[in-house]
Amino acid sequence: MATSTTAPAAVAPPVREPRSRTRRGTRSNPLGWIFSAPYLVFIAVVFAYPLGFAVYMSFHDYFFTAPGVTVPKPFIGLENYTAALVDPAVRQSFVNVAVFLVINVPLTVVVSLVLASLLDRVAHARAFLRVTFYLPYLTSSVAIVGVWLFLFSSGGIVNRVLGPLAPDPSWLVNERWAMPSIALFVTWKGLGFYILLYLAGLQNVSKDLYEAAATDGASRWQSFVNVTVPALRPATVLVLILSIITGANLFTEPYLLTGGGGPNGASSSPVLVMYQNGIQQGQPGYAAAIGVLLVIGTLILSYLSNRFAGGRDR
Repeated sequence: MATSTTAPAAVAPPVREPRSRTRRGTRSNPLGWIFSAPYLVFIAVVFAYPLGFAVYMSFHDYFFTAPGVTVPKPFIGLENYTAALVDPAVRQSFVNVAVFLVINVPLTVVVSLVLASLLDRVAHARAFLRVTFYLPYLTSSVAIVGVWLFLFSSGGIVNRVLGPLAPDPSWLVNERWAMPSIALFVTWKGLGFYILLYLAGLQNVSKDLYEAAATDGASRWQSFVNVTVPALRPATVLVLILSIITGANLFTEPYLLTGGGGPNGASSSPVLVMYQNGIQQGQPGYAAAIGVLLVIGTLILSYLSNRFAGGRDR
């Protein structure tokens, strides 16, 4: 009896797609680069080049000269940074901006989040209230400073209301209260912008989450803490980073409210010290070193905010 043997089926070798086809999915779209080019040029001209030039200036004994005049600007290494780190005025300005951020950033996040949640529930006059909160942000700081000086002067409304509890000397000429007063001013002025950011984030929060929380017996406060706050975490990270950047660039308010960082440098900021050294005293290299230190500190704080407030474990 004959037995038949079946040969094993041959396995076809894998078919390799052409190299051009396999890379088509990872190849960038040139049309996207064309549309992105204007913004990339803007970033390069307005941000990248000035930052790179500031770094270059910080390592040289740099100073401005008249057009057509060329003088040597020798490389001095870290001398500008060393001088900035031991300068009492520079260190005081960084301490001042730290005090500002400790007051301004938590107030900005908490107050704008609470007001945005309340405005989102308002049925009537919603547009009017949003515009009311947004107006101080749109108004020039120079125009509002006069009103703020009137409110917080020694004979202003705030001191009249507080009576014997008002500080002496008054708020903006008091070494202890000058920077907290500026922090309150900046917080009040910028609330409208951050409220709009949170309102935009609230539009993406599903109403089903609130209905589920109400079904489980959660109160409004519990729904706010367990539903609203976690859902608005991306907006909170954005508010944190923007408020940190705003505080790091503090210049107009101390310059106008306290006459240039007074009293005795209690309200000076790094940007104000940069202006005084770079423009008024003609030391742009030294001012650039202060600016680079400020950029590094701002990047570190922004990274920490993005990592911990954003819920990133690694």
